Amino acid sequence: MDALGLSMALGTFIAGVLLAESEYRHELEIAIEPFKGLLLGLFFISVGMALNIGVLYTHLAEVLIGVLLLVTIKSGVLYTLARIFGLRRSVRLQFAGVLSQGGEFAFVLFSAAASQKLLKSDQLALLLVIVTLSMMTTPLLMQIIDRMLARRYNAKDEDEETPYVEDDDPQVIIVGFGRFGQVIGRLLMANKMRITVLERDVSAVGVLRRYGYKVYYGDATELELLRAAGAEKAKSIVITCNEPEDTLAIVHLCQQHFPNLAILARARGRVEAHELLQAGVQYFSRETFSSALELGRKALMTLGMHPHQAFRAQQHFRRLDMRMLRELMPPHQGDVAQISRVKEARRELEELFHREMQKESRQFDGWDEYE
Repeated sequence: MDALGLSMALGTFIAGVLLAESEYRHELEIAIEPFKGLLLGLFFISVGMALNIGVLYTHLAEVLIGVLLLVTIKSGVLYTLARIFGLRRSVRLQFAGVLSQGGEFAFVLFSAAASQKLLKSDQLALLLVIVTLSMMTTPLLMQIIDRMLARRYNAKDEDEETPYVEDDDPQVIIVGFGRFGQVIGRLLMANKMRITVLERDVSAVGVLRRYGYKVYYGDATELELLRAAGAEKAKSIVITCNEPEDTLAIVHLCQQHFPNLAILARARGRVEAHELLQAGVQYFSRETFSSALELGRKALMTLGMHPHQAFRAQQHFRRLDMRMLRELMPPHQGDVAQISRVKEARRELEELFHREMQKESRQFDGWDEYE
């Protein structure tokens, strides 16, 4: 870096850009992951230490004008580029808003320019304040954009086709309509249930409405959106969020404000299942558990087991695993005693399963044909 006349910070940035598109990028992501939060915190601490608050008071007008120009010009350029490349209007707004602030690379450039005497110290201080304040505008700008999109997509259009749910009182609210939620929605619709969908993906909202779903765009962790969707009159809410934190937030919100609403939730694995149980959710589904059990049943049949026995084995395993899941809700995950208990539970599961299957083999009667 010294031979090229580059600072350590600039050299690190260039190295990161080059490696980001290499075959080593996944390995680098894994290596950096434990330190990501620490380094991010260190970055903002260093920004705060470099910031001269006095400049904000002495050059308030220049700072405000600079922030306004930076955010306006950059977001305008980004919006124009997004339009040229054919992005949808809603995506263009979000794209321009989330990248409207000055980037962290500005600090590297300004420091390099100051070290080469291209910037005076007072100019450097002023530019640092402008870039830092532009970063602070991003959350506010995104809230404004989010409200604009919510108003647009949740507004009722008289010319729209009549949605599948014509009633304002849905029986079921589905939060999230990805692969998991779509299966649930199709099953409910096939049984003539009135459903309302809450979806955060703007691009999915228009598609869902064209197919006749009643959809609200927005964040289901907001109480007002749940009220607007009819949570006070609905019988059930099915939460299929990708993020466990969002799922738990919606669960607590419903328990507090809609106590008569039956809560059903998606869990990605055992950890999320434990969290839902501890939160008082009785109806949940681990997204890969049932499909894995079904494939396991078919594997038993390919190994020569009678279809009836394979089905019974599947049901016994499901029941015993759920019992173990409820018994092993850990107060502190990762504890040595907890790990020992898990191993013991696994042995108990195998023994119980063996006894149950022996009992079944003595009462064998069932189907003779495959499904």
